[in-house]
Amino acid sequence: MSRTLRKVLGPERDEVTGVWRRLHDEQLNGVYSPNIIRVVESRRMRWAEDVTRMGDRRSSYRVLVVRLEGKRPLGRPRCTWEDNIKMDLQDV
Repeated sequence: MSRTLRKVLGPERDEVTGVWRRLHDEQLNGVYSPNIIRVVESRRMRWAEDVTRMGDRRSSYRVLVVRLEGKRPLGRPRCTWEDNIKMDLQDV
C-alpha cells in the first residue's frame, strides 16, 4: 500500500535544503487513515459479489473464473483476485 501512496503523492521538497526526497513510511501513515484499507477491501468484496451473480457469458465473470493453460513462470505464483478476496474474508 505504501508503494501506491508514494506514487500518488509523489516526492516531497525539503523546506530548508530545497532537495526533493521520497516520503518515509511514518510520514505516509500520517497522511492516510487505516480506514482506507478497509474501504478497498469492502469494495473488492462487493465487486466479487456482483460478478458472482453475473451470467457465464459476461466477460467480467469469465475473467474472475477462468484458469489459464500453459506453462507457469518460475517462482512464487502471483496473487489472484480470488486469493485477495479469500484473504479479505478471513480478515473480516
